[in-house]
Amino acid sequence: MAVSVAPEPIAAPTDELAGSIADAQQALEAARQVAIAAAPNAAQRDRQRQYPLQELALFSRLGLGGISIPREYGGPGLSFVTLAEVFRLISAVDPALGQIPQNHFGLIQLIRDAGSEEQKRRIFAAVLAGQRIGNGGPEKNSKHTLDMHSRLRQTDDGLRFTGDKFYSTGALFAHIVAAKALDDQQRPVLALIPRPAAGLEIVDDWSGIGQRTTASGTVRLREVRVDPANVIPLQPLSDKPTIQGAVSQLIQAAIDAGIAQGALDEAAQFIRERSRPWVDAGVERNAEDPYILADVGRLSIELSAANALLRRAARVLDETDRRPIGAEDAAAASIAVAEAKVLTTEVALQASEKLFEWSGSRATLAEHGLDRHWRNARTHTLHDPVRWKYHAIGDYYLNGRFPARHSWI
Repeated sequence: MAVSVAPEPIAAPTDELAGSIADAQQALEAARQVAIAAAPNAAQRDRQRQYPLQELALFSRLGLGGISIPREYGGPGLSFVTLAEVFRLISAVDPALGQIPQNHFGLIQLIRDAGSEEQKRRIFAAVLAGQRIGNGGPEKNSKHTLDMHSRLRQTDDGLRFTGDKFYSTGALFAHIVAAKALDDQQRPVLALIPRPAAGLEIVDDWSGIGQRTTASGTVRLREVRVDPANVIPLQPLSDKPTIQGAVSQLIQAAIDAGIAQGALDEAAQFIRERSRPWVDAGVERNAEDPYILADVGRLSIELSAANALLRRAARVLDETDRRPIGAEDAAAASIAVAEAKVLTTEVALQASEKLFEWSGSRATLAEHGLDRHWRNARTHTLHDPVRWKYHAIGDYYLNGRFPARHSWI
């Protein structure tokens, strides 16, 4: 007679249990608390590459990590509108702190779409208790971001995972590492690996010019034992329409909108308090320069438009998530998010570059740390090329073609 073996706990208990968030108002207030705590040392953390450990712990302790978990699994099931605003608020102060849980929420959505009922109950309970899920990212030396060399093999000693991952944002700070591989039948799967695990090594080798404290470096897996209960087949995701990719993109757009807001806020403060007017402007304060006034006005309008499209995209996801999702629904959701992503990308880059033009050469001094806005914008917006957003949007409206189904559209 076969012996039934219960799944292992997904991860060890955290030192401090997460708080409970019941509604959008509580979530936004918690996000503001995290932003207030992160603000004083944001520039210093970037300059010295100091991780926002206390701020991340506060994020989890306040219960923000579980806000997207549906009510039927014990979560508050908050809207995508709220989720996007949480990321925007935090990223306006420290987009590296905002990016660290980015994959956590993308993976929650993936588990919603592809996990079994048992997996969802167990994993979501761990998240609600304060667990963070980190990403074993794409593979640096593969042909493209969907190409995988990692393997999950069945051996005489159980399932074993071997591979190398990069862009593994959040893994260094996670209780659970999620990594994709091909199984023995060459089918894509997601393995959830509690930390610590023999053979699992997280290498702090992220050297990007921006988002310096995201620890988006290497995850090495060498014959790592994987509990079969923690393996999620991914093939069903390609066989049915979902909003998983759109949710991932929405969060990225919210981070970029936050970067733009932070750059504009610091630029305004610097112009008012520190910069000198140009000699030919004929004004007492740089904040009265007519060209700067026009520039700030234009950029503020563009940021308002980007934020409006971000909110609209989030509402589209909320509406789509309330009903069975068809191919047309999934495509419309992806296009709505792509439209927002185009504007948030462009305004983040413009705001973080224009602040130097407005503020003058003294704004480039290292002591002010204003360069972090451009470095963060330039780095984070490279996740997926905007040129392909324009292409997907145009093809959708002109030819009625639906965009590809993956996490980058």
